[in-house]
Amino acid sequence: MLDHRTKRQLGATEVQLSALGLGTAGLGDLFEQVPEQDAQAVMDAAWNAGCRYFDTSPFYGHGQSEIRVGRGLYARPRGDFALSTKVGRLFRRPADPISFRPDGWVGALPFKLTFDYSYSGIMRSVEDSYMRLGMTQIDMLLIHDLDTWFHPDPDTLADHRKALLSSGWKALEELKRSGIVKAVGAGLNDRQTMTWFLDHLEVDFFLLALRYTLLDNDILDLELPRCEAANIGIVIGGAFNSGILATGPVPGAKFNYEPAPPEIMAKVTRIQEVCHRHDTSMVAAALQFPAFHPSVASVIPGALKPDHVAANTAAFDATIPSDLWAELKAEGLLRQDAPCPTQDPT
Repeated sequence: MLDHRTKRQLGATEVQLSALGLGTAGLGDLFEQVPEQDAQAVMDAAWNAGCRYFDTSPFYGHGQSEIRVGRGLYARPRGDFALSTKVGRLFRRPADPISFRPDGWVGALPFKLTFDYSYSGIMRSVEDSYMRLGMTQIDMLLIHDLDTWFHPDPDTLADHRKALLSSGWKALEELKRSGIVKAVGAGLNDRQTMTWFLDHLEVDFFLLALRYTLLDNDILDLELPRCEAANIGIVIGGAFNSGILATGPVPGAKFNYEPAPPEIMAKVTRIQEVCHRHDTSMVAAALQFPAFHPSVASVIPGALKPDHVAANTAAFDATIPSDLWAELKAEGLLRQDAPCPTQDPT
C-alpha cells in the first residue's frame, strides 16, 4: 500500500521528495482561470495533506504559477519541502502591451516569451524565478521542453541544443556546485528527447510528462532501464494523459491535450471495466501505476481546487488488489514487464 507522504530519494542526489507532489501548470491558468483564493487554497490543501514537493515553471501562465507557488510556500520552513522550477524560457514586456495576447493560456500574465538555453539565458531565468517565488534557493532545476513538441523545426531545435551544450549546461553545473541547486535535469514530453539527454549530458533526473502512464509505457523498452542503471531519478507528470484517465472515455475527453482518438477511447473503456471489476477507481490505478517503478521518486498531479488535492491523495493511498494489475496484463492492456505489486498489500 502506498502512502503519499512517504519520502523517496531522487536518483543519486540528496533530494527527498514526497511520493505524491503537486504539479502547478493549472495554477498558471492553463485551461481555465483560477481565482487567486482558490490557488492559495490548493497550496494550503496540498501542504496540510502532507505533500512536500512542488513543481512549477516560468512557462506556466508566463510567471503566474511561480508567483502563486511562491505565495503559498515562502513563509513555510524552507527545509521542509522540495521545489523545482525550469529554465529555457525568458519573459519580457511586449512592445505593444495593449494588443498583446499570450498564446496557449487562458489567463497568462501579459509577458512575451523567448526561448534561451544559453549560459546568460539560464542565469537570467533563475534570477527571475527567485523574484517571482520570493525565495533565494531552488532545489531542482529542469531544462524545459527542449523537444520536438515545442521546437518542431529541426534547425531551431539544433540551435537550442547547441546553445545548451556550449554554454547553458555550464550555468547549471555552476549552480549545482554552489549548493543553491541540488539537482539538475530535464522536463520533457517525448522519448526521443529523453534519449538525446541520456546520450549527451549527465542529468540527475527527468520529469516525464505523459510518457509513463497506464496508456503509454513504451519507455520501458530502453529509456527507463538506462535511467535505472545510471541511478537517474524520475518524476512523473501527466499521469492522466491530460485528462482521459481521470474523466474516463466521456465525450470530449482529452488525450495528450487533444481530443482522444477512437482507439484510445476503446482502450480506456477496457481499463475502466477492469478497474470496476476490482472495485477500484481508474484514478487510483492511474496515479499509483508509475509510482511502482523503482526509479520514480514522485508523481505530481495538478489541482485547481482543494477537493482535487483531497481526491488525489485518497486515490494514491487507496488499496488496489494485485489481481487488478494481473488482469490488465492478461488482457494486453499493460506490458508484462511493467513493475506492479504481485501480492496484495497487508
